[in-house]
Amino acid sequence: MTTENPPSLTKKVDDVEARAMFAGDAAGPVSLGQYWQGYLNKLRAGDVGSLPAILGLVVLLVVFTIASPGTFLSTFNLANLLTQAGSICVLAMGIGFVLLLGHIDLSAGVIGGVGAGVMAEMLLKGLPWYATVLIALAVGVVMGIFTGVLVSAVGIPSFVVTLATFLAYQGVLLWIIGTGGTVPINNDVIFAVSNGNMPVTLGWIVVIASIAAYAGINLIVYQRRRAANLVTPPLQVILLRIALIAILLLGATFLLSQNRSKGVIVLEGIPWIAPIVGVLLVFWTFVQNRTAFGRHVYAVGGNAEAARRAGIRVGNITIACFVISSAMAVASGIIAASRLSSVTPDAGAGNTLLYAVAAAVIGGTSLFGGKGKARDAIIGGLVIAVIDNGLGLLGLQAYIKYIVTGLVLLLAASVDAISRRRRAGAGR
Repeated sequence: MTTENPPSLTKKVDDVEARAMFAGDAAGPVSLGQYWQGYLNKLRAGDVGSLPAILGLVVLLVVFTIASPGTFLSTFNLANLLTQAGSICVLAMGIGFVLLLGHIDLSAGVIGGVGAGVMAEMLLKGLPWYATVLIALAVGVVMGIFTGVLVSAVGIPSFVVTLATFLAYQGVLLWIIGTGGTVPINNDVIFAVSNGNMPVTLGWIVVIASIAAYAGINLIVYQRRRAANLVTPPLQVILLRIALIAILLLGATFLLSQNRSKGVIVLEGIPWIAPIVGVLLVFWTFVQNRTAFGRHVYAVGGNAEAARRAGIRVGNITIACFVISSAMAVASGIIAASRLSSVTPDAGAGNTLLYAVAAAVIGGTSLFGGKGKARDAIIGGLVIAVIDNGLGLLGLQAYIKYIVTGLVLLLAASVDAISRRRRAGAGR
């Protein structure tokens, strides 16, 4: 039995879903009124997506801007926000694949610490930075395969497996680094990942090219769906999306291109972490939305038994998602190590995992599986970073940050649970 839908069947399914969403029977582009009505129908049915997180992010930005005028939205703090959110977003993107299956990976943060520790030790031995990064990622892949096999083949619940590996990998990291030790990172390339900035000219070129690529892809998809007589959003909506993305990226680039240093040293340009996270976002979005693997992940997360009967190899999908989570955890660990310029025995422990899971859930990824996108990690990661950064600028104590973050996560989980019930009641 084949595991992939024929292209013709896939197009028909997509078209039927689109018609149901837009509440229209006509082929081709729907009207603006039909599109708006379809979106309202989705919201009423509980399919809110990332909307609550986006609205929450806007509210937080307004509140902290009023509370810390001239500081919160300064160019220096804007760059700091991107750096703070970087490692959380990357880790949350990886964990998101596991959450899509309805599983959990409690060891992801510590896996990132082990990967960073391996990289740091290899750098001390004189290996080039790219070789150490590849070795660290390979270690992450091995750990992901180990977890995935225990969950899928042996049948141990992911909570138990990853709790056990969370404890074990802390011991591994202690063994690698040594009790009380700290391994410094002196490599300029690794250091620049979280602390360096793109040249201003290069930053403008990358942003303009990205906007052009985004616009071109959206318009090509619109034209192809229209030519194939498939339901597609109105051209006005597509142009509005492109305009909003362009305004956001160009505005941020303009601010970040200013000299944000008050001293003699010039500090300007987009932090390198921003395009790194952007590339990962585009890649995983493509995997989720445009590949058979991505469709199978959503199918397994929605109903594993139905997916198995349809011929999907659920075990392989499970292992692959844990591998993705572990590899992205190592990437996140490297980013965090770059920011601190060192790796400590407690790297990846503490609140690292909690913040990443919170970011994915706050962004709109469901804890029940089958619902979520890579962009959720970015939105949720920004929410977490804004809360931490904004409360820090107000001089509030650490316990308030934890309480506020916990309440935001609880609110997001409540929205997820309520939305799930409403979708079930609406038959979605």
